[in-house]
Amino acid sequence: MTRRPIEAIPAIDLIDGQCVRLMQGDYSRKTVYGAHPEETAQELEAAGFERLHVVDLDGARAGHCVNLDVLRRITTSTRLKVDFGGGVKSESDVEAILEAGARQVTIGSLAVKEPELVTGWAAHYGADRLIIGADVRDGHISIHGWQEDSATTLDELLTYYTQRGIRHFLCTDISRDGMLQGPATPLYEEIMRKYPSIHLIASGGISCTEDILTLESAGIPAVVFGKAYYEGRIDPEKILKR
Repeated sequence: MTRRPIEAIPAIDLIDGQCVRLMQGDYSRKTVYGAHPEETAQELEAAGFERLHVVDLDGARAGHCVNLDVLRRITTSTRLKVDFGGGVKSESDVEAILEAGARQVTIGSLAVKEPELVTGWAAHYGADRLIIGADVRDGHISIHGWQEDSATTLDELLTYYTQRGIRHFLCTDISRDGMLQGPATPLYEEIMRKYPSIHLIASGGISCTEDILTLESAGIPAVVFGKAYYEGRIDPEKILKR
């Protein structure tokens, strides 16, 4: 069976308005890759990418969106299809993110804490405007910028939202994030086996171009990567020409 080309999505994580990457979600272990995220976004667009995943790490820790001005600069200076998350706690946050030009809103902690509220937003804005962040550590979903592990399991989260018509999920294996040790391919394969209709975005551990092609061969629809790209380990032409 011929696999569809995987959707390759670079990521920009924001702290203090800068483009950074963390190791395993640890705010004390960060590397700054650029002081001007909109310029990084422009470079990604020039390389041929069409989508961008933006995470407001300041917002995730503060509990409210912080870097909307950066989002606006990215969406007004590129044609990238941007999804934005971090600190989304209210409908006004969702509206502000969409008004700032994002195509989709990624919701993490609130998807665990207030599922009925989030499904209400899906009904109002359209299920395809939301991405549910399933950030996993030891089988449970982590919240509050990965600073706390919830009692909710990955299966419980996926089952709840798929039964309510939501199909976009971003799953990060926190233990691998920023470590350049390869993705949790068996985890993503198991998710797709149980939930074949979802659009799964794999995240965490991507170390090179071959990791992305391995996920593609495994039938994973999409992948997010950051550190490996910024450190020159990913060849955009080899991925995008597919």
